[in-house]
Amino acid sequence: MHADVGQGAAVFDQDPSAWLAGEFASLGRDFGYEHCLLARFPTGDGPEFAANLIATNWPEDLRSAYERAEVFAVSELVSTLRQTILPVSFVENPLLGSASIDVRQQLFSLFSAHGVVGHIGMLLRDRGQGQYLLLLSGRARAPGREDAAQLLLAAMELIQMHAQVLVPKVGPKERLSGREVECLRWSAAGKSSDEIAIILDISSHTVISYLKSAMRKLEAVNRMQAVARACRYNLL
Repeated sequence: MHADVGQGAAVFDQDPSAWLAGEFASLGRDFGYEHCLLARFPTGDGPEFAANLIATNWPEDLRSAYERAEVFAVSELVSTLRQTILPVSFVENPLLGSASIDVRQQLFSLFSAHGVVGHIGMLLRDRGQGQYLLLLSGRARAPGREDAAQLLLAAMELIQMHAQVLVPKVGPKERLSGREVECLRWSAAGKSSDEIAIILDISSHTVISYLKSAMRKLEAVNRMQAVARACRYNLL
């Protein structure tokens, strides 16, 4: 159904956004769509199109004009996909939102000139329950039920396949040693350095050294912050 994701791995390393756009555009073409847009689902404190955009093969002038319009978060696409987990086909452009008449006309002309018409949108989730909008455009007729189901499954597979890029890595940049974790665990239990030294049968100087190393790796300014971050990263 879809091209081998192993192709273009070097390009992926250099430009993840362009590579992802190629992957989702290729998926769209398998079902008759020429254009793709993958974005994070906008939130109240992050509604901007540019901040949520992950990948697209839209022409640059269209992407820039849409970004300036600032209507993404209030678009029909977003409001519709808040209410369903099924793919939705749109006859009219679902991206124009509440833009002024002049802006709507400008955007409508740009979308039409580039063939970004005939849309299907879907809500996707990654393994961490992050939410994404995928919009494929450029097909004259809406797909049938079977094609829509296959398209949704294929899109979900791509999200799963590229989770290492889409899902932010949670954890310290440098791995903590077993002893560092032990010292943090006992610190979380309220033990002093001297008490931890007795429990682990090492010197208190060594305990302090482990804790300082753990603080550096966790980018913490003190022991309490290091413990809090270790808990957040599920290290304790």
